[in-house]
Amino acid sequence: MVGTVTAESLAGPVGTVATSGSHRAPAHPARTQFRPDIEGMRAIAVVLVILFHGYHQPFTGGFIGVDIFFVISGFLITSLLLRENDRGGRISIAGFYARRVRRILPASTVVVLVTLVATYHWLGFINGNAVAEDAKWTAIFSANVHFALLGTDYFGAQMPPSPLQHMWSLGVEEQFYFVWPAVFLVLVFIARGAQHRRVLAGVLSVIIVASLSWSVLQTAINQTWAYFSPLTRAWELALGALVAVLAPSIARLKHLWVPTVLAVGGLCAIAVAAFVLTPDTRYPGSAVILPVTGSAALIAAGCIARPTWVGRALSVRPMQWIGARSYSLYLWHWPLLIIPARYLNKDLSLLQATGLVALAVLASALTFRLVEDPIRRSKFLSARTGLSLAMGALLMAVTILAAQWLIASNYGSWEVFT
Repeated sequence: MVGTVTAESLAGPVGTVATSGSHRAPAHPARTQFRPDIEGMRAIAVVLVILFHGYHQPFTGGFIGVDIFFVISGFLITSLLLRENDRGGRISIAGFYARRVRRILPASTVVVLVTLVATYHWLGFINGNAVAEDAKWTAIFSANVHFALLGTDYFGAQMPPSPLQHMWSLGVEEQFYFVWPAVFLVLVFIARGAQHRRVLAGVLSVIIVASLSWSVLQTAINQTWAYFSPLTRAWELALGALVAVLAPSIARLKHLWVPTVLAVGGLCAIAVAAFVLTPDTRYPGSAVILPVTGSAALIAAGCIARPTWVGRALSVRPMQWIGARSYSLYLWHWPLLIIPARYLNKDLSLLQATGLVALAVLASALTFRLVEDPIRRSKFLSARTGLSLAMGALLMAVTILAAQWLIASNYGSWEVFT
């Protein structure tokens, strides 16, 4: 067929790449096995971030929640790629990005557009125009580069933060999604057969060492770029990916104490980082090693078929509920905290912050129920890769055009809304 590449005959399903010989293609796209412990880790990550942003205490290092998300993301995406390759020998690049579109763009587009209108309404068109520029960079998954170019100090109190500043982490993840599947395909194609995990592990190890070294160096030179750069953050996602690659070997560690040590050690590392790190810490640098390795250890513990008390605690219903809605909750909490604080021109009181966090929980529950989950699980869209990709392009265009129209019209002065 036209537009296909295979390992041997240069023929195969559109948008797929054969990677390891003559396996039959799976009838359905591969799915990662659901891990309730990872869902619980998502809950921990988003709660840490919200407590840090809303209250600053007691978790002065709550910003490490983003690093937990990075490790989880690297693990899950690589697990999906490995599963698809192992089951059928073909990986659908188009299908991969279609799934990313359905998972990420609908909810983020809703939040960005609502944030834009709210900013213009309550903060005026001057602030609105600045946030509209942020929205355009967010739409193309480059918010992290944008804020780095602006010299944004993530922990600084000198300038009021953008209501879309938290979108920087989505930029890092999407840039990883853009590069890693292609690298994965090349490595698996070169390795052929059973050796591909060794090759992947070797390359990931090099990425981890190089990226972490650059993180330490860059943090000492330019902390802003170190914080937002995908090059300094790549090792966090790569470590999660390495755990996925090594999962079969980890699963063979049957000794009773191994999963317990990994789980308890990982949880303690995350807890210590959350309590000990502060906005004054030179971050990410070497300080990020503690929460990142802790997250990787916690994920590795769940790869072993021996349940631990940590895994059971992460799997309780409240943790599962929060974890399932962690993406929407992450999207909503920051603009809901920042816009009122900037409108009032003062720090939020405990009662105000708590009320806004409750509103974020409600907004995330509605977004999950009405937007995120229905679109992500849509059988209609799942069967139509091209339509999913077109939807993604449309949502990106809508955000950019809406932001540009608001800038051009100075929409958001009080005269417009009253």
